[in-house]
Amino acid sequence: MNLRSLTTLCLLLSALLASAQYDPSRINKKAVEAYQKALVKIDESKWSDAVDQLNEAVRRDPNYLEAYVSLAGVHSQLKDRRRSIENYEKAFAIDSSYLVEIRLPYAIALAGNGQFEKALAIVTDLATRPKISNATRKAAEYRQKSFGFAVEHARTHPDNYVFNPRNLGPGVNSPDPEYFPSITIDGDNMIYTRRIGGRNEDFFLSQRAGGTWGASHHLTGSINTPQNEGAQNVSQDGNWLIFTGCHRPGGAGSCDLYISYREKEGWSEPINLGPNINTDQWESQPCLSPDKKDLYFVSRRFGGLGGADIYVSHQLANGRWSAPENLGPNINTPGDEFTPFVHADNNTLYFASDGLPGYGNKDLFVVRRSADGQWGTPENLGYPINTIDEESALAIASDAVTAYYASDRPDGLGSLDIYSFDMRPSMRPGRTLWVQGRVHDAQTKAGLPSTVALIDLKTGFEQSRLQTDETGQYLVTLPLGKDYVFNVNRKGYLFYSDQFLLREKTSDSTYRKDIPLQPIEVNASVVLRNIFFDVKQYELRPESQVELDRLVQFLRDNPTVRIQIEGHTDNVGKPADNQKLSEFRARAVMQYLNRKAIKNERVTAKGFGEAQPVAPNTTDAGRAQNRRTEVKIVAK
Repeated sequence: MNLRSLTTLCLLLSALLASAQYDPSRINKKAVEAYQKALVKIDESKWSDAVDQLNEAVRRDPNYLEAYVSLAGVHSQLKDRRRSIENYEKAFAIDSSYLVEIRLPYAIALAGNGQFEKALAIVTDLATRPKISNATRKAAEYRQKSFGFAVEHARTHPDNYVFNPRNLGPGVNSPDPEYFPSITIDGDNMIYTRRIGGRNEDFFLSQRAGGTWGASHHLTGSINTPQNEGAQNVSQDGNWLIFTGCHRPGGAGSCDLYISYREKEGWSEPINLGPNINTDQWESQPCLSPDKKDLYFVSRRFGGLGGADIYVSHQLANGRWSAPENLGPNINTPGDEFTPFVHADNNTLYFASDGLPGYGNKDLFVVRRSADGQWGTPENLGYPINTIDEESALAIASDAVTAYYASDRPDGLGSLDIYSFDMRPSMRPGRTLWVQGRVHDAQTKAGLPSTVALIDLKTGFEQSRLQTDETGQYLVTLPLGKDYVFNVNRKGYLFYSDQFLLREKTSDSTYRKDIPLQPIEVNASVVLRNIFFDVKQYELRPESQVELDRLVQFLRDNPTVRIQIEGHTDNVGKPADNQKLSEFRARAVMQYLNRKAIKNERVTAKGFGEAQPVAPNTTDAGRAQNRRTEVKIVAK
């Protein structure tokens, strides 16, 4: 209930009650004086003072019906729905004969308190009444639809979920509004927007230590200005910040997207993302995929499916952004969609919408991407995450449990504070670990800018592809529940491969992997870690194809290079059998390359059996290392 509707409600009371059984002319004059003072405080939005005056009015005259209804309205404004309901019901107990239209805000208060079935019954009855205004009837019919959705959703999604938002405390929150939380993948750095003095929006950083968010401070560098900066998203590695700036010199339209980079001295001077992203319309609310290759954002540009739609742009090889693609009618509606957030698993998207069925206003939804790269059907996050009020701007940590959002809850430090809560289990993304490290020259130790790819071993779908920074530093996310091929490539070097078998494993740790790349030179070698054979067999298993195709591409990119495929085994079994097995496995790889048009004279195959172990054969782990296929450069 906003100020205008609350004031209208108070003025409406006299007309509604004039011919009722209740007689307002008999109310105590001191009570009336207190009530009139309360109306002044309501006009000034001084809600606490209004409550004091209205309480004084009903203290002086416990039968003062208008005062109870106004108290109910003020408590709804303060989102204290329990007290709002109590005061409506006190008013009804005095005389309900001519309070028919007042039952609409009463039903809204009930729904705000989670009592959807009772609220639905009231608005359903109200919508059938012959003597109500058209405005009330339309509002009742709208609420009938949203309350009906709430009742049905609770029936079809029963669970014991407990919603318990936790205020992040004075390290993050202040009397000023804080909103748009954005976190790095380690969960220890949060950048958010604060509106200072009700006017200027700036970015602040808070860092977590020992589970507590520390005192926040302005982002250093050139990013904060006397102009407004807002609706930002920090990349998972903490090195990029994309944000919204409005009406800036050189801008394309009302609001544009800008990018800033973290440097030693702080954040760089923002750069407009250019005409492929920005138009003369409104662009805002960006979100980067974890590999920084996809940029999701909201735009009101012409040609969309509704007012505000969600788009995605892909980073091209030259560093520029592609023409944005509308996410389509599965996600975008004739209404508005806002605040996209792509989780670190790179397969789960959260967003807000007022065009999809929900509880009223804007609700939060989740949609998941299938193995073929297509987005599925959005799911409403359900009550009490979604309410009859507006919900938006959600962020979820890599643990897939801890969620952050902004709310003006009664226990806050200001009008909007940032809270955390545990996401409903059925609506969680994939839990995500990550690998970070440095790619460097194996001989000189110099950092190497390189391409890092993470590929689903089963489907061959490229989960993410990223470029390291100039010093070779990288970070790549690892959603649990799948097995991955991990490849690193740079021209002039042997490619590097590894595996992360997480389909049936869980882990509470992150991975640190510094990667030495071998220059392409005679006798340089690399282990093909993602070549698979069944025990004592030499037929290549299907999941080997991802790795083999990388080898094919390497040979095509380096047409003068000749290689030797080398097979090795552990010492289990007879040496002669192991020798034969290693030879057959090496030949199987060579034959695959031949089928891919790699000429036979460029590839030889040799088996070494158990003769060249790289680890002791006394443990399972050591034997696993010794069972390997290697590629060695024999000519370049």
